[in-house]
Amino acid sequence: MKTVKITTEYITLQQLLKMENIISSGGAAKYYLVENEVYVNGELEQRRGRKLYSKDQIKVGKDEFVIE
Repeated sequence: MKTVKITTEYITLQQLLKMENIISSGGAAKYYLVENEVYVNGELEQRRGRKLYSKDQIKVGKDEFVIE
């Protein structure tokens, strides 16, 4: 599990996907989430604007991330 450190109160799911080079641009997030399963705290998530706070756990394919 990879730790993602943030300096703001939250980041969006789209920002996380871009930071981790899973998508190349913010616009790709919408299509990525339709075609791939992404889980936030164990629940399937398809909103690219989903706010991710400290301690949230995100699973993208085989990769897992935790916000710190």
